[in-house]
Amino acid sequence: MSSSHHWFPFSALCATSAIVIAACSSPEPAKPQPPAAAATPAPATPPAPALRVYVTNETSGDLTVIDAGTQTVVATAPLGKRPRGIQVSPDRKSLYVALSGSPPAPPGVDEKTLPPPDRAADGIGEVDVATNKVKRVIHAGNDPEQLAVSADGTRLYVANEDAAQVSIVDIASGAIVASVKIGEEPEGVAIRPDGREVYVTSEGDGAVFAIDTKTTKVVGRIPVGHRPRSIGFLPDGSRAYVSLENDGAIAVIDAPRHKFLRLIQLEGKGNTPKSRPMGIAVHPDGSTVFVTTGSFGHLFLVDPAKNAAVTSFEVGQRPWGVALLPDGKTAYTANGPSNDVSVIDLTTKQVVKKIAVGQRPWGVAVVDGR
Repeated sequence: MSSSHHWFPFSALCATSAIVIAACSSPEPAKPQPPAAAATPAPATPPAPALRVYVTNETSGDLTVIDAGTQTVVATAPLGKRPRGIQVSPDRKSLYVALSGSPPAPPGVDEKTLPPPDRAADGIGEVDVATNKVKRVIHAGNDPEQLAVSADGTRLYVANEDAAQVSIVDIASGAIVASVKIGEEPEGVAIRPDGREVYVTSEGDGAVFAIDTKTTKVVGRIPVGHRPRSIGFLPDGSRAYVSLENDGAIAVIDAPRHKFLRLIQLEGKGNTPKSRPMGIAVHPDGSTVFVTTGSFGHLFLVDPAKNAAVTSFEVGQRPWGVALLPDGKTAYTANGPSNDVSVIDLTTKQVVKKIAVGQRPWGVAVVDGR
């Protein structure tokens, strides 16, 4: 039997093997990649509340910011030593806060036993409302306690308690343009609505001094009673009201004529036998004068038309500073010993909430950013 053999050329065999190997080793087509995930944007900074309440805390040296819409604290910012009086600039972009390096000296304390004052800490802190940061400290005399801002935003009037004077400051330059000597222990400061005069209380003299804002001269000295504290004007400037801590009353002044008219007694049943009037706020329509009474614990509502207190009610421990929202329906009081602020519904005459703040709250101011 014969067999037949079929031979392939070597070159053809190699070519065929190369094709097979190439086909077997060819990579798979690339798979499409999923699209890259978009970067998560940073959370937006929540807008500042349109209506804010600012509280100075004397012992903790800081500022509490309250959202008036939710009645909650939204920020706390450092200020300096012993922040007390607080005012808002006319453009509502800045706050001015009185800072003091003088040690606290409650009534009855021998000042000789106190440590020396830190004069480097004295000044007016200018706070940026947008950031709650102190932009600068304006040196405006020794131991500033309360202050007022001119309607055009160009001048500060500062009560220098230890120096028995008022410092008048040019805001743009931060320079003191005049120092006006008045009575001992000046405290409350308020500008008459027409802008022509500024009133300053003198606790030691029991008087109010009227200073002409154009000439910076004292044009009136009005005896009012014992230990005058704060001042409030009716919107038309016809009357000024002065709290008298040691008389349990407020004094009524004919403001254009610098004439004392009468006392209005603030009486009732409080935490002490006698009321101790401190802070004053006036309703935007002039219908009511609101007076805090310190350790007595009440807020009094005074009717200017009747020259009498129409009611009072307990609001907290030693209420001092007081401020109203622009609609005149809600008030806030700073209650020192309890480290809180009372939110008061003026329609129902009730405290609807107490908000914890810093240590020894003192002053209250409202900024309407709407």
